[in-house]
Amino acid sequence: MQYDGVILGTGHNSLVLQAYCGLAGLRTLSIDRSHNLGGGLSTIEHPADSGFLHNIHSFFHRGVTKLPWYRELDLARHGAAYLQPDLNVTMICRDGRSLQWWSDFDKTVASVATFSACDAATLEKWRDAFRPIVQNILIPESQSPPLPPRDRRRLLEQSSDGRLLLKTSQLSPLEFVQREFEDPAVQAGMLFFNGLREVDLRQPGFGHHIPALLASDAMAQMCIGGSRQLAIALAKAIRESGGDIRLGSSLRRIIVENGRATGIETMDGERIQAKRFIASGLNPQQTFLELIEPAHLPSKWIEMARAFQYNLLAPLFGLNLNLREAPRYEVAGANQSLMVILGLDHVDQFSDIVTHHEAGTIPPTVMWGSCPTQFDPTQAPPNGHTAFMWEKLPYDLHGDASQWDEVKDRHGAEMLALWSRFAPNITDATITSFTRSPLDTERMLPNMQSGDLLVGAFANDQVGYHRPFPGAGHYRAHLPGLYLCGSCCHPGGNITGLPGYNCSQVLFADLGVAKHESDSRTSAEDP
Repeated sequence: MQYDGVILGTGHNSLVLQAYCGLAGLRTLSIDRSHNLGGGLSTIEHPADSGFLHNIHSFFHRGVTKLPWYRELDLARHGAAYLQPDLNVTMICRDGRSLQWWSDFDKTVASVATFSACDAATLEKWRDAFRPIVQNILIPESQSPPLPPRDRRRLLEQSSDGRLLLKTSQLSPLEFVQREFEDPAVQAGMLFFNGLREVDLRQPGFGHHIPALLASDAMAQMCIGGSRQLAIALAKAIRESGGDIRLGSSLRRIIVENGRATGIETMDGERIQAKRFIASGLNPQQTFLELIEPAHLPSKWIEMARAFQYNLLAPLFGLNLNLREAPRYEVAGANQSLMVILGLDHVDQFSDIVTHHEAGTIPPTVMWGSCPTQFDPTQAPPNGHTAFMWEKLPYDLHGDASQWDEVKDRHGAEMLALWSRFAPNITDATITSFTRSPLDTERMLPNMQSGDLLVGAFANDQVGYHRPFPGAGHYRAHLPGLYLCGSCCHPGGNITGLPGYNCSQVLFADLGVAKHESDSRTSAEDP
């Protein structure tokens, strides 16, 4: 069997790349060991045939409808429709106060002002300062292959916005919020999206993430019908342009002939030829250590792939509920919020969370989640609801990830008890529940090693041009004809599709085929 290109994995980045290949006239196959399409875009029915749908890996899709591939691949036509509730996030404190993020920025400022007028003014100051940085630098950077660090710095130093970005980036997120904000709850809220969702809040080089978040128009969104609808829409776009998708087929190796990647061999012994390219959406260990014979790679590449590190704070624990009625929070407005954060009151909690992760122990619960059926009733049977809470917990529980199988339901009960303090009806409203541990994540999605949903730490220089490691940060692997398109590449994990989108730009340039020109333009120079 022969294709122009073969793509390894059917996560959303792989599917984005494959859809663009179809538009460019390339005949491609994507192949995955899983029987389920979309990787982390997973929506399951639990129990089977019950009508209760649960998004177990990915639910909050930040600004997907603003991303270029969503529009250019016409995914709304293919069935990926999104909702963005006006009240985006509510952090409920134990004293009954709440910190709220709205689509309307003025409402967010007003909420912060109830904690600190000074912090509300700081919020506005940094939003105004970073809006041009986000629009003219950070968004174009995320939607383009990364520049070498020296070239990037040289370019940024030419403008006042670029210099402010460089200066702010020298800080860690923790240093930034402690320097700029005064209220401990506001500090905790500012850090939440970084300390628990992306980077280690102590990590220098990421201080700009906080003002960039404040200045961004991309808010949390949910896909109608469940997150899998985005994967289904991408598959429809792929098949419309002639692409093939094969599930439930495990790989034995990438075939290398005369120093070039030329095809794949499955565990069944089938050989599939890739005339022009192979693109891997897998992690570096899978691609370079499991699928390529060592003789075909320099020892340095093997060492760097082996040394690729995963996030300490990324592993996810989930509690999922089938309900007779939606949670009823006692805090005003919280029932209309897409995301609710519970158990977070003070910035000092983050240090405790990190300490527990390092020790492999369970910290006092800080969790966040949603009741999707409040906004999309199609995800439950009539008069029913689903809800979930997520918590970041260590993969190696007491040094042994297998302990999760014994502990997870007991911990889920503890989460439910905390949840009921804020929504007292939830215990009686619960019909059934189930939990998913970081170990369950790795079992279902092996590329998420150690339960890391981001597929690689944003530390030890595993960012930008050096992600996943130096020499592989431009989406090209060592072997001609082999490319990388997964979350281990720039700009990293979460549902952005940008590793696949950016890989298409590099791939098309190398193949000399027509590539799509997006509307974004990179500029770090003052007008």
